[in-house]
Amino acid sequence: MGKLHFNGNDSKTIGVEIELALVDANTFALANRSDDLISRLPPEFAGQYKPELMQNCVEINTGVCDTVAQVRQDLSAKAKVLESTADALGMRLWWGSTHPFSHWRDQVITPTERYQNLVVLLQEMARRMATFGLHVHIGVDSGDKAVMICDRIMQHLPTLLALSCSSPYWEDRDTGLHSQRSKIMEGLPTAGLPTLMRNWSEYVWLVNHMIETGFINSIREIWWDVRPHHNFGTVEVRVCDMPGSMDDVCALSALIQCLVKQLSDEIDEGTYQFDCHPMMVQQNKWRAARYGIDAGLVNTYSYEVQPVKEVADSLAEWLKPIAQELGCEDELAEISRIARGPSWAQRQRDLLELRGDKAEVVRELTDRSRLI
Repeated sequence: MGKLHFNGNDSKTIGVEIELALVDANTFALANRSDDLISRLPPEFAGQYKPELMQNCVEINTGVCDTVAQVRQDLSAKAKVLESTADALGMRLWWGSTHPFSHWRDQVITPTERYQNLVVLLQEMARRMATFGLHVHIGVDSGDKAVMICDRIMQHLPTLLALSCSSPYWEDRDTGLHSQRSKIMEGLPTAGLPTLMRNWSEYVWLVNHMIETGFINSIREIWWDVRPHHNFGTVEVRVCDMPGSMDDVCALSALIQCLVKQLSDEIDEGTYQFDCHPMMVQQNKWRAARYGIDAGLVNTYSYEVQPVKEVADSLAEWLKPIAQELGCEDELAEISRIARGPSWAQRQRDLLELRGDKAEVVRELTDRSRLI
């Protein structure tokens, strides 16, 4: 790959990707029909919907936006088109990070060269990836700054995971976790929390080394919870589960945009880098995956255990001036509402207790998330 160039971007820009699962409108099991669905979308949307590794998923990408309000407008319009096309094909869209009862062994790999090579390389670890997430890109003006932000934002990743948890079920059973997706992703050799890097040059060296030694096929196979994206000129936060509503997607996007902008400004001002031990972040990420918004997260400054709702309220207050600057005060304020629950993981469990049928859980939640 040689020298990797970072295409710097305006620090206020934001782009969002959501991965929506396809389910059969009768059985509510996962439906491996993404090729069929994408082929029937209006041609003016070409490139805005992408297949994923599994044919049970379609990814929707926004354009480059300046505000979270623009993200909502962009995503809503595209999700409505996808929804109406899916309706015509006898499918529904599942806004969650794992499916409550479908098995990964029954899922079909998308037949592209890239994905076939990925399965050859990763074997069962790739075939298990019947998971769906939320990815948020925030513009950054240099590669060095992108690497520094990836380091500084790590202590906040467990909070983002806790607020988004929506994957309590796996293989038709309750895992006891709130985010099974995060554990599935951690089974990949280049996923989970990123390694600590000092600058862009070190990141480029690391990527080239992994490609040259055959550890990965391309830079696209680095799936860290947060990573620099050289083509887009962004920091991409990938730790979140797929929330169950557009409101929560926008709230989490606002929180991430504010965090990246705040950290970017601190770097510009020469603020000292707080040394947060990686083991502390790893511990908190486990707590978030296990307990969701009911987790107690260890404060990386005081080492005290704090409830997620207290952490969320503190973040919202700290970032309020940035939110005013970015025009996302209302969306950021929703973070406190999310932290008080119920989470999407808990809603799935509550519905199963009420209905006694996982298919009914999928049916009811797909109905609730509809935009048309």
